Amino acid sequence: MFHEESFYGYLSLERRFSPHTLTAYRGDLQNFIAHCTEQQCLTSATEVRHLHIRTWIIALMQEGQSARSIIRRLSCLKTYFRFLKKRGLLERDPMQKVVAPKMGKRLPVFVQEPQMAALFTHVGFGEDYRGKLHRLVLELLYATGIRRSEASQLKISDIDFSRSVLHITGKGKKERFAPIARYLVDLLEDFIGIRHNTFPATAEPWLLLNRKGERLSPESIYHIVHEHLSAVTTVEQRSPHVLRHSFATHLSNHGADLNAIKELLGHSNLAATQIYMHNSIERLIKVYEQAHPKGKEAED
Repeated sequence: MFHEESFYGYLSLERRFSPHTLTAYRGDLQNFIAHCTEQQCLTSATEVRHLHIRTWIIALMQEGQSARSIIRRLSCLKTYFRFLKKRGLLERDPMQKVVAPKMGKRLPVFVQEPQMAALFTHVGFGEDYRGKLHRLVLELLYATGIRRSEASQLKISDIDFSRSVLHITGKGKKERFAPIARYLVDLLEDFIGIRHNTFPATAEPWLLLNRKGERLSPESIYHIVHEHLSAVTTVEQRSPHVLRHSFATHLSNHGADLNAIKELLGHSNLAATQIYMHNSIERLIKVYEQAHPKGKEAED
């Protein structure tokens, strides 16, 4: 037995993982269990040894999986085997002898400021409910740096119009507050008005509703962002997380304190936020090379 259903329940009820993370962990564990049963002829988690996990890693690499993807999958296994040991279902943790593949640093992908400005000034969204919804989704993600799952879970009651503050429930039910600029307050008030006219009888508390009057899913938010970013940028990734990266990078470029960015993003530690400093440093290096006499000499 692999006790996978008990593990999923633990992640959901005790660890309070988001639906998106739960789906990823479920896929990772199912892939590993399939490898164990089909390739290694194992029938229980107690039979798994570190060599079985290493063989799985090699198989993933042969499939073309990136080091980043494999490390994410191994993170699932670490949590899984710790859970089994904690429940007394396993005596030894096979992950202790497993070495993850090394991964080079990858800077976050973001959209340049002129392209973001073009998105909101030159792209026509329309004045109907769909157009207002699409624009608000993009404005919210870029102006606050929230995740798509957090945007999907926003309620009208989470908006404090008197203080111009948004209440956000993040990963692990952690709560934080994000300031919202005057223009976004106006957009929110306008959207809530057209939302009421479009769905006058709805009792749904969610801010963002789809055309059926139901909560807008994280998947729908992804498709909205991908559609409209394609009109202004050629970056390969056009996901809601790119807008989150853009939010943080642009704040860093304009001198925002790293600790403040950390709080706005809802990061649990500063190390996760420091990647945005690299983009700022790269920008400063280019400015130096272009403008400083010694910098120009270095290029000659």
